Amino acid sequence: MSLETITFESRADDLHHHFRDGAALQHTVPAAARLFARAIAMPNLRPPVINAEMAVAYYQRIKACVPDDCQPFEPLMTLYLTDKTTPEMIVEAKNTGLVVACKLYPAGATTNSDSGVTDINIIVPALEKMAEVGMLLLVHGEVTRPDCDVFDKEAMFIDEHMKPLVLKVPTLKIVMEHVTTSEAVEFVNNGGSNLAATITPQHLMYNRNAIFHKGCRPHMYCLPILKRETHRRALVAAVSTGNPKFFLGTDSAPHAKGAKESSCGCAGCYSAHAALEMYAEVFAAENCLPLLEAFACRYGADYYGLPRNNKEGGVVTLKNEPWEVPAEYPFGDDVVVPLKAGEMMQWKGERS
Repeated sequence: MSLETITFESRADDLHHHFRDGAALQHTVPAAARLFARAIAMPNLRPPVINAEMAVAYYQRIKACVPDDCQPFEPLMTLYLTDKTTPEMIVEAKNTGLVVACKLYPAGATTNSDSGVTDINIIVPALEKMAEVGMLLLVHGEVTRPDCDVFDKEAMFIDEHMKPLVLKVPTLKIVMEHVTTSEAVEFVNNGGSNLAATITPQHLMYNRNAIFHKGCRPHMYCLPILKRETHRRALVAAVSTGNPKFFLGTDSAPHAKGAKESSCGCAGCYSAHAALEMYAEVFAAENCLPLLEAFACRYGADYYGLPRNNKEGGVVTLKNEPWEVPAEYPFGDDVVVPLKAGEMMQWKGERS
């Protein structure tokens, strides 16, 4: 296989994506559907997607924005768990045929998470029903206590909440979203077959120095926050060895330029414009580019119990062809500054 060109047998899956809502969908949906055939749609809207009816309506809004030349593209829907989520709500969501997972946001952990779960023990009946009907739990794994250092929140969440949870509901399939630490890699590696994780391009490419390179860089600020270089290397090692417990989830999370460049900027990195290309740079740097297809197209689908995408939906080719990332992209009635804005990318993806 040439290092100048790599062709996947199908389009990939993004198993963690923030499309946002309203006018933004006309731009975020085509960006995701360009090279991805499916994407997990995060539910932290305003108001959050907390029941089956809201999930179906959001699905329809996303589908309405898929361009003809990006078909087929399927958003995979999620529910936003709250303290009031019941087993009956889980069954109703499952019966839509559209909702594949529920998202656990600890209350106050990240963007639009104020309605999240205050105590995991409150929702154990809902989690048990999820395990029974085959619905996955997606976890934003950070504690929210003000006495915890921002760089330690993931490791502490694992010790205080994840370890008890996997014992309490042992048949529940769990995805640790956007893992960022060596502790998370170790936890997932040592866990059973019901535990997996997604990894973002930014956490593979950057350590926390990037936030402060020649000043404060708000477009590098995301949650969980970038960590030390030792943690970044642990993530790279996890994906570069072909471990099927780790798969692609961009956590592409756009915010309008002004919302990022403000006195209290929002957390999130926008990567949908070049997500596969960014992953390709990481894998190429580790001399393991042939492993990217499984990471992007197979491991996640297999863990979710989804059929793998096929050639009928188009194939993806990544070429070693330098190009410059625009300084900004349209975002509804505003603009968004993308990850690597104004920088050169080494790989360029296209669908055929």
